[in-house]
Amino acid sequence: MAGILFIISAPSGSGKSTLVSEVRRLVPGLDFSISYTTREPRGSEEDGREYHFTTTEDFERMIAAGEFLEWAKVFGSNYYGTAVSALDHARKLGHDLLLDIDVQGALQVIRKMPEAVSIFILPPSPDVLELRLRNRSQAEGFTDESVIDARLSQARTELSRIADYQYALVNDSLDEAASEMRAIVLSARGRGSAADSALAAQCLTVAQGPRLQAALASFGVTADGH
Repeated sequence: MAGILFIISAPSGSGKSTLVSEVRRLVPGLDFSISYTTREPRGSEEDGREYHFTTTEDFERMIAAGEFLEWAKVFGSNYYGTAVSALDHARKLGHDLLLDIDVQGALQVIRKMPEAVSIFILPPSPDVLELRLRNRSQAEGFTDESVIDARLSQARTELSRIADYQYALVNDSLDEAASEMRAIVLSARGRGSAADSALAAQCLTVAQGPRLQAALASFGVTADGH
């Protein structure tokens, strides 16, 4: 069954991009939706690879024309959005689509498309998240303590909405998290083995597995978002 939409959300610094790249290597026919944004490119980012970089004026024109499946203004400054054409293009190719969006955008899509498969990726603890954020900032040649603090705070806010997602993965081991996401994709396609189905079931947010509970507890959040 082609045309499945997989919604992926995670706090900034959770290792989501690396995980998604690994899953796409493991699972064929899984396209990645490249979002539009009005922010400036960072480091080695290229237009059309990480994002479609555009102007505020062009983004707002696309909003007015109804060209976005979802869009949001993040941190009160930059727009991010997913074009409707991305899913249409994947379906024409007989592929499924991975949509990497923040919680605000994901909730919009979940309301519009309740049949979509939603997955939340979280780091194992605030300490690990802070380390990843610092390492990324240093790699980009710029460290701003206020930005790191804001993203740590935002992570806790995003984690409070985890109950709105079908699945939750703790990204403490790339191999393990990739195996879990692969199992979720194959199960949604109806092509997974019994072992895949069992692994996917363990990742259901309502299952509240011990790794998920421990990660959420470290952020002061429970699996029901409180």
